Amino acid sequence: MRAITFSAYGGPDVLQLSEVPVPEPGPGQVRLAVRAAGINPIDWKIRAGFMQQNFQVAFPHTPGLEVAGVVDAVGEGADFAVGDEVFGWSETGAYAEYALAKTLAPKPASISWADAAALPVAGETALRVLGLLEVREGETLLIHGASGTVGRFAAQVAVAQGVTVIGTAGSRNLDDLKSLGVVPVLYGDGWLERVREVASEPVDAVFDAAGHGVLPGSVELRGTKDRIITIADSAAFELGIPFSSGGEQSREVLTGIAGWVTDRGVGVAQGKSYPLAEAAAAQVESEGGHPGGKLTLTFG
Repeated sequence: MRAITFSAYGGPDVLQLSEVPVPEPGPGQVRLAVRAAGINPIDWKIRAGFMQQNFQVAFPHTPGLEVAGVVDAVGEGADFAVGDEVFGWSETGAYAEYALAKTLAPKPASISWADAAALPVAGETALRVLGLLEVREGETLLIHGASGTVGRFAAQVAVAQGVTVIGTAGSRNLDDLKSLGVVPVLYGDGWLERVREVASEPVDAVFDAAGHGVLPGSVELRGTKDRIITIADSAAFELGIPFSSGGEQSREVLTGIAGWVTDRGVGVAQGKSYPLAEAAAAQVESEGGHPGGKLTLTFG
């Protein structure tokens, strides 16, 4: 099969389109014929060697956490059948024509392959942080980076729960946020004053999905460090603010994410979709930081 691999840390040029053996599923695993794979910032950070202390890889390594596809082979004890359409987390790398996985859920027919591959990381992260913040109906939540994949998912869920959401974003995304029921605010210098102008009272919680040095201003806005969480700014450790990472990878979590999409209309803004052979270009766009939506690899 064809897969993207790299055998040394470095820039996008270390990514190679390789011919590798088709993997065989072990106990509890299934093999997927991959239809789409999600591109995440952690993919290029691992490739560049930035994650070596926390994420060791064996070379050659195939990137990719998020996968959607059709079950092609089933290992002993796996809870799926050949032909099932599923999505979830890959155990062998999703940038490949075939991948092994255990943590999967059925893909609803109404969800496209690209959308399914875009859901696991963003959905789990958004729901996890909203739960940690304990945001309740009638409260006001500020989301920094509300137009990003995670922030946008969280904003839609919070709005559906009766929360007033103020979301910061770039100028090109403000109308989109407004259409989702979010109070849009331009990010960048002066954001704190602009939030105060639209907030009728102090915000109840802050979700930083952007990581652009907004934590001190968020503390000033709240008047306290409680109910502020970031997923993107390492300054949190010095400031005594929770940095949330990792999370639960389970079928139940994936099913819950899919339910928000099918039952409540929560959606992912899709960016460019690349063929497998152009995975390096996809990572370059991801590394640039403003892809304009979720980047994916899609297969015929």
